[in-house]
This record gives sequence, structure tokens and C-alpha cells, in this order.
Amino acid sequence: MVVKLRLARFGRRHASVFNIVVAHARTARDSRPLEVIGTYDPVPKPPADGVGKSVKDIQLDTARAKYWLGVGAQPTDTVWRLFSLFGLLDPKWPISHIQAKNSKAGPESPKSTQNLGGGQGIDMSQTQLPTGTS
Repeated sequence: MVVKLRLARFGRRHASVFNIVVAHARTARDSRPLEVIGTYDPVPKPPADGVGKSVKDIQLDTARAKYWLGVGAQPTDTVWRLFSLFGLLDPKWPISHIQAKNSKAGPESPKSTQNLGGGQGIDMSQTQLPTGTS
């Protein structure tokens, strides 16, 4: 049976806290897990000294997380992102990759406009196609 590393929701309404758990893939989100390996509080807390950025509380047993990754447990996307903050996994979506995608899909790009109304259309002699592999 497939084992997943995922979040289980706890806490009050509008004040959620998540446990980072190891569970079978087909069990419910809040059912009894095989093991609880950490907690995640997504609500930003102000720093203790009052200066600087707010921080989100993440506590993780890295030894157990490494063990479960080693035996083949599959992390969900959110848990993958949290593990990448701890350096256990490489980021699934690097920041440079996301920024490059956003700059290509800008609304001012002339390549993204097409005339679909039977008019003249796009002049392909003026359009430059990207070179290289993706």
C-alpha cells in the first residue's frame, strides 16, 4: 500500500494547525496516521522582539522524515515545499522557473495576441520563435 507524507488539519475554525503525518494514501485526511512527524502553523506570528518579518511555526523530526522518504513515502506538494525549506528535498518549483514563466505570459506580449475574427491574423515573418530546448 502507498504511504504518503501529508498534512492533517487540527485546531479551531479560522485558526487551523496542521500535523505533518505519515498515513496510507487511501485513508481520510484526519484519520489516525501511522506516525506524526511534525507540526505546521500557517498563521504568521509576529517576531518575539517586534522587529522584522512575521514567521510561520514549523516543527519537524528530520530524522523520521528522512527515514520515511528513504523507504519510499510520497510527500504531497505542500509537504514537499515544507521539506524543501528544511533542505530535505530539492524545491519542486524553483523560484527562477516560476519568474521566467510569469515574464513570458505577460499581457503586453505581442505573441500572445491573435486575430480570430477572419481578419489579417499574425504576420509570421515578424514573429521570432524561441530557440533551444526547454
